[in-house]
Amino acid sequence: MSGRTARAEQVNATRDLILTTAERLFAERGVYAVSNRQISEAAGQGNNAAVGYHFGTKTDLVRAIFRRHAPRVEEIRVRLLAGIGDSTDVRDWADCLVRPVPEHLAALGSPTWYARFCAQAMTDPALRQILHEESLTSAALREAVDGLNRCLPDLPAEVRAERAGMVRLLVVHTAAERERALAEGAPTPRLTWQDATAGLVDAIVGLWPAPVTARP
Repeated sequence: MSGRTARAEQVNATRDLILTTAERLFAERGVYAVSNRQISEAAGQGNNAAVGYHFGTKTDLVRAIFRRHAPRVEEIRVRLLAGIGDSTDVRDWADCLVRPVPEHLAALGSPTWYARFCAQAMTDPALRQILHEESLTSAALREAVDGLNRCLPDLPAEVRAERAGMVRLLVVHTAAERERALAEGAPTPRLTWQDATAGLVDAIVGLWPAPVTARP
């Protein structure tokens, strides 16, 4: 192995360790409650500037954590979409929207921190915008949203936007609460991530086509 290759592998290993450590600390304490110095120390880096050196700003670090998980989530969603074709069933499209992240978390084993990290990021306007921007790069996610919208042609645009916000909160925070319970060894309403996802999809299928008695 050449010195250059060994150096590249060392850099990649350091970046991976920093990302794992930052994701855990952000999930457990909140993004702005954790400094780059604390992340470096927790990752065992003698250089307290290691986070900045490898990732730049905290915003860049948040993006890097999201992008670390995005390819696998996209892969799962593409597979699910291929299985439903041109379905006109709201549940099929809701399943494609909801299932990828829980399935990814299940494959990672416990403990995981990604769901709680996303929940923390969702509470801050600037970080929420980052997650929104990154999500929009997913062609599969856009396809799933378009498919769901085709199933609800009579839903007013403003109600559609309102319910999309409700669904995002429900999905992110339900996953985060389950992830937290698993990490703490606490009981959960459903035994597996698959069962938990089915229950979540049930709720969302009821939410989207619910009667509109008042418009925003």
